Amino acid sequence: MGQEIFDVAVIGLGYIGLPTAATFAARGCTVAGVDLQQSTVDAVNRGEVPFVEPDLGAVLSGVVSKGSFKAFTTMPKAQAYIIAVPTPVTADKNVDLSYLWSAAKNIAPALTGGELIILESTSPPGTTKKLGDYLISERPDLALEQGSGENQIFLAHSPERVLPGRIMIEIVANDRVVGGLTNEAAEKAKKLYEVICQGQIHVTDASTAEMTKIAENSFRDLNIAFANQLALIANELGIDVWRLIELANHHPRVNILQPGPGVGGHCIAVDPWFLVGAFPDFSSVTRAARELNDSMPARVVERIVETVAHIEKPTVCLLGLSFKANIDDTRESPSVEVALGVAEALSGSRILCVDPHVVELPQELAALDNIELVDVDVAIDANIVVLLVNHDEFTDIHSRLNSSALIVDTRGVWPSAEHAELVGHAEVLSS
Repeated sequence: MGQEIFDVAVIGLGYIGLPTAATFAARGCTVAGVDLQQSTVDAVNRGEVPFVEPDLGAVLSGVVSKGSFKAFTTMPKAQAYIIAVPTPVTADKNVDLSYLWSAAKNIAPALTGGELIILESTSPPGTTKKLGDYLISERPDLALEQGSGENQIFLAHSPERVLPGRIMIEIVANDRVVGGLTNEAAEKAKKLYEVICQGQIHVTDASTAEMTKIAENSFRDLNIAFANQLALIANELGIDVWRLIELANHHPRVNILQPGPGVGGHCIAVDPWFLVGAFPDFSSVTRAARELNDSMPARVVERIVETVAHIEKPTVCLLGLSFKANIDDTRESPSVEVALGVAEALSGSRILCVDPHVVELPQELAALDNIELVDVDVAIDANIVVLLVNHDEFTDIHSRLNSSALIVDTRGVWPSAEHAELVGHAEVLSS
């Protein structure tokens, strides 16, 4: 009996790869998932989701029990390969493609000709072409050129465009952009995504598809940076920045996003650097926005330290560790940066972190002696309470706090008249 050939193999079973794999399997494809972490593979093969994403668990358990989805640590043979591995930035803000090249090195020996390879990982322009060239360098018996016969492989880029917490909805409903190195590759990718997509599939070339995702996230980053800039100015003027933005957004052609303690996650906080790195002479505005948003956690730390300066060894409660509301993802989270900064600045104080979606402290916080992950009931008597993430569970917590508690509301969620002394609304985001 020959080796099983799957319809689709998805490399990387994280926040994007696992929902993608499960969705294809639920639509009738035989799917292999590939991940380097044995613990992830074992959990997936039990039908368990190793992170929080609504509705994914039911879909995954169904396709695993049906046998249409299996996970491996080794590369299977498949008709189509979807690469959904991380593409982070290094400490000096250059793209790290090591996960991609590792995946490519493992894919190359499995190819026989005729396969479709799709890069979903957000990447700088030209990465899909480099991926194709790398595969051909590993397998000189194959070719990328149109009409090369049975030994041709087909390379395309289709960036994910889903929102954590809504992935299982948006992976089906959202429009997709598909760009191929050749027209034939683009059409093959379009045909594959038609299996799962109800939204429109827009076909283009690979470089345009790569730039589309970077443009989308850079636009959002720029808008958030403008909101944070308004917050800094509003603090100087002593006005409520959220009320200011609400009023400005009544203009029919204005839609300012919300300020906050920074920008996190695997997309908006990372992707604009790809543009800056590739085209430094043309991306000064993008760089300025990134630098302003990256500065916000330190400003929040400064405001917290100033607010408790009159209290000896204060107890500080930080509400939220994830990078956005109602998920467990702490990647690039500004809240984690705030926690690190406060723990260092107030080394003799007790720092209480509360997050109903995070089951353990991120590694960089767990190593510190003065930080604890606690239930909110432990934290309600803290000297200062800082709202960093607007989880649904935090909406009414302010009403349960000690009446003498100081408040820093970085999300503009709580009414300003609840406490005698409030640090928030007009002040916190300039901290």
